[in-house]
Amino acid sequence: MNNNEEKQLKKVCIICAKGAIEDVYASLVLANGAVMEGMEAKLFFTFFGLDAITKKQMKKLHTATVGNPAMRMPGGLPFPTILGMLPGVEAGVSAMMKSQMDKLDIPPVDEFIDMIVAGGGEIYACKLAMDMFKLKKEDLLDDVSGVLTVGDFYAMCGGENTQIIFT
Repeated sequence: MNNNEEKQLKKVCIICAKGAIEDVYASLVLANGAVMEGMEAKLFFTFFGLDAITKKQMKKLHTATVGNPAMRMPGGLPFPTILGMLPGVEAGVSAMMKSQMDKLDIPPVDEFIDMIVAGGGEIYACKLAMDMFKLKKEDLLDDVSGVLTVGDFYAMCGGENTQIIFT
């Protein structure tokens, strides 16, 4: 192989630190895509990203409407942030987002994680965030392989042709 040829990516290590629907699904789509392409995929959920793998929180994910500069209304018009403060708006936007995902046959978080794990992907929780939020391993989905320190996760992310992705 000469220096001009690109080396094939073999492993992706994805860090999910946010708990909004769009952030969690970005991580899941990337991991699933990697698994489908035959790559090794490891997901590390930290801070509010833990909501995606916490049994009591995973079905309560929502889209933030206040302070989201990318928020758009139907037709592509910018979403006035002040509307996000009105009662029921955030729930409505989140329901609309979930409805759009259903139309595209995108599975709910727990099913998506099952698919990733069935394909060989691995799911991990951050020990620091678990301690901060007073969570225990039993609070997490059964598909979670373990609770790791950042150092432990980085140790798993070594090797040639590996990419770390922060979503």
